[in-house]
Order: sequence, then structure tokens, then C-alpha cells
Amino acid sequence: MTDTSARKVEYGVTLTDVMASMKGIDFLRAMLIEGKFPAPPIMQNIEPFDHVVEPGIVSFSSVPGFRHYNPIGSVHGGYAATLLDSAMGLAVHSMLPPGSGYTTLEFKVSFIRGMTKDTGVVRTEGRTLNVGRRAATAEARITDARGHLLAHATTTCLVFEIPGPGAKGM
Repeated sequence: MTDTSARKVEYGVTLTDVMASMKGIDFLRAMLIEGKFPAPPIMQNIEPFDHVVEPGIVSFSSVPGFRHYNPIGSVHGGYAATLLDSAMGLAVHSMLPPGSGYTTLEFKVSFIRGMTKDTGVVRTEGRTLNVGRRAATAEARITDARGHLLAHATTTCLVFEIPGPGAKGM
């Protein structure tokens, strides 16, 4: 477990060739734990920290704030959806061999308890259920500091081969 909130996070996109040259678990550890690669720009919206990356399991903490509010005065469901989709996708990525990629085909979210700027630190954990050559499934949960379930989700991801350098279409 590493607290990445103490270091300045760089946001950007890693070249596909670089990502595809590594096992998924190695790429995620290099990006999320070691900071060798930039974090995805979407993460600026949720500012995750305290990452754990193991094969098939990815978890991180985040703090919902006023900037995440919707018009009715609570944290927008898109904040939870982003946390859940990120954790599930990264869990799938952690299981991929070099040369493989993934994309979310669908996901279902259930919102159990609302969040506000006073909720405090929330923990999101994604776990793979099955990772095959063409499809993967995963689940994720968001809990508050007292362990109360705030939201949960499931996903199906498409797993595909990433063409090598110089391939057409990339």
C-alpha cells in the first residue's frame, strides 16, 4: 500500500506501444504506485490516493467534495460511477498479458447511500470475476470510513489484442 497523495501526480496518456509492451500488473504498478507513467487525465476529477494493485484487485481512496455536487445538493452519481468504472477496469487490466488491452462494454451501478462533502474518505475496490481471451467481468464497491456500503457495480469488458508498432489503424 502506497500513499501517492504526498507526491505530485502528473496526468497524461502513456503511449500505447509502451503500455502494450508490459504485463498489465507491471504497467499499473509503474503508473499508480511508482509514478513512472502519467495517471489518466480522468483521475484529476477524483484525485485517488493510497493505491493497492494486486493481480485481479485494485483499490484506492478518494474524497468527495463540493465540486462533485449535482443540482440537488449531494455528490453527483457520476463521481461514484467514475470510481467504480475505474476500479473495475484497472482490476481487469491487472490481469492482462503484454499486448492486450480492454474497454468497458457495459456496467451497472447501484447507489446505496448518498455522499456529500462531509462523507470523508471513501474506499473503492475493484475485483475481477473472470478474465478470458475476449471478455472479462469484474465488480467494485465503494465504502465509507465506517465500512458502510455506498455503491456497488458490475462490468463486462472487451479484451483485445493491441497491434504492434507500425500496424495500420493505430
